[in-house]
Amino acid sequence: MFKHILIATDGSDLAQKAIAQGFALAEAVGAKVTIVTVTEPWGMNVPPEVAVVYPVQEYEQAAAANARKILDDAATAGMKIQVACQTVHVKDQYPAEGIVQTASANGCDLIVMASHGHRGLMRLVLGSQAHRVVTQSATSVLICR
Repeated sequence: MFKHILIATDGSDLAQKAIAQGFALAEAVGAKVTIVTVTEPWGMNVPPEVAVVYPVQEYEQAAAANARKILDDAATAGMKIQVACQTVHVKDQYPAEGIVQTASANGCDLIVMASHGHRGLMRLVLGSQAHRVVTQSATSVLICR
């Protein structure tokens, strides 16, 4: 079965379901767990007119603090059921690419993540990180809703 599970989270309520399911699966099969959150590049989040007011250093500090909280909360969920994990914050990457690279670099054999399930125009406009992970990854992917 699975020996090393990567759980991807953005800290959302939906991602909490994937965390719970990922830890439950890890507990059931005795797998190691790595939790990852990805911080997008600064330029993707800030329009040019805001860049003057919100410098890159402030963005990086806020992103690091947010990532630490997301990862700490996820690790705490694992401790509650006595499943230890390692945490990884991938900086300046697009989520799908950061998740796939982390899974590969850590030798994970399963990626667990949530999908918002956008369809039609919403999917076209917002994109789907889960879809990108599924299509780009050589690692198996479990999508939770």
